[in-house]
Amino acid sequence: MVTLMAPSAAHSTGNTALSVLFVGGTGVISAAAAERAVAVGHRLTVLNRGSNTLRPAAEGAEVLKADVRDAASVRAALGNRMFDVVVDFVAFTADHAAADIELFTGRTGQYVFISSASAYQKPPARLPILESTPLRNPFWQYSRDKIACEDLLVKTYRENGFPVTIIRPSHTYDRTSIALTGGWTDIARMRAGKPVVVHGDGTSLWTLTHASDFAKALVGLFGLPQALGDSFTITSDEYLPWNRIYEIFAEAAGAPAPQLVHIASDTIAAAAPEVGPSLLGDKSHSLIFDNSKVKALVPEFICTVPFALGARQILNWFDANPDQQIVNEGLNATFDQLIAMAGRQ
Repeated sequence: MVTLMAPSAAHSTGNTALSVLFVGGTGVISAAAAERAVAVGHRLTVLNRGSNTLRPAAEGAEVLKADVRDAASVRAALGNRMFDVVVDFVAFTADHAAADIELFTGRTGQYVFISSASAYQKPPARLPILESTPLRNPFWQYSRDKIACEDLLVKTYRENGFPVTIIRPSHTYDRTSIALTGGWTDIARMRAGKPVVVHGDGTSLWTLTHASDFAKALVGLFGLPQALGDSFTITSDEYLPWNRIYEIFAEAAGAPAPQLVHIASDTIAAAAPEVGPSLLGDKSHSLIFDNSKVKALVPEFICTVPFALGARQILNWFDANPDQQIVNEGLNATFDQLIAMAGRQ
């Protein structure tokens, strides 16, 4: 069995080099984590299908191609190799977690599962949200599936010692992701001087975390014995009302002051089912998180990208990549209908 390092070794001169496997590795969170892992000196292997062109594999990482949903394909790619740390960024259901348990038992000293802060109790009974906050989300199947993964992994840890660490990120973004209900559709509307739909009264609080900041905490937990069998929230400490988030995007886009039309979340969800579950199961609630638990183990976790800066990075990237400026015409029409209905009330 691979042995985890002591915390003094982990942080005395940065991070002691570990052999790390990422399953995934080119998503918003995982790409930033891959860059961080390589930067601090870990020997990183990334296993995926190699189909993401927006975020290529981190320079310096070994790349293995396999279909992560095909166990035989993964076993063929990995052979008999063992790793100090395995992180699965693309496990979404209990079946995925079960496959990982079978595959990585005896292969790693630490298995890191990327869950979701949306798994925390909705609506929250108290703020800030802690790791001890109950897990329950009756609105969003995605969150319930993540909870089922956690339940299985914790059970396997308790019964068999499977070395799981559970990570719960909230809304984590990079330059390619727009944190608005309509995505680029909302940016296009604001640039055209058209009103935009904001859920509720726009005063609920939301936490946005830049992926590069998230990566500091995630990678900092690699190899720590205290992290085994435990869960950690990783978010920024900056939280903003949704009205201000729309204003920040408008400012970054060089748009006029946005016309915000407030619509009940239930009404938006009924009119736009594609955004309903994440809206009712996450974004419509005020969410503030306590990160003291991860900070106690990873003192270098300091967020340095405020959202105002992150929003400018996003708009710069989209303006440099006009092929990514995709307006969802169906959602655009739905917004027009909701705004018209609000004007008649």
